[in-house]
Amino acid sequence: MVGGFLGIIGAVIQEGQSLNFLLVIVVGAPIIEEAMKPIGVWIALIRWPQVFQSQLFTALLSALGGLVFGIIESLIYVTVYVDDPPDWFIAYRFSVTLGLHATASYLVGLGINYKVIDWAQGRCPLPKSSRNYYIAACVLHGVFNATALVLGIAGVFDVE
Repeated sequence: MVGGFLGIIGAVIQEGQSLNFLLVIVVGAPIIEEAMKPIGVWIALIRWPQVFQSQLFTALLSALGGLVFGIIESLIYVTVYVDDPPDWFIAYRFSVTLGLHATASYLVGLGINYKVIDWAQGRCPLPKSSRNYYIAACVLHGVFNATALVLGIAGVFDVE
């Protein structure tokens, strides 16, 4: 769960360095956030690899990191970004977006294993399943963000 908190910090730093707002929302944010949200799982895998006996367990821990990330992000949206948010927006932020973040992180978690750490250290190729789960999570997140953006532009998500 600490990973979800650390992931928020990393995502804010990385996303804040981009100049193209639309590209960040649809492409950059998913790539950065899906890499950062399970950072606690990565740290634990390096520190205590014997704990990770099941891919399901790893994916569930990743989903918890995504859930914490989503809660923090939603709190920021309803308290900082949007002045006097309507009830529907608060419900949306604390239901749909939490489900998205937990689901996408779960997908990434299905691909987290020690072989990815070996890849990062140059000892083997990136496992295809790890790559594919990560891409699936990024695509899911990107489509979600693009849809929310289009609905916002169309006035369906009018929170001002």
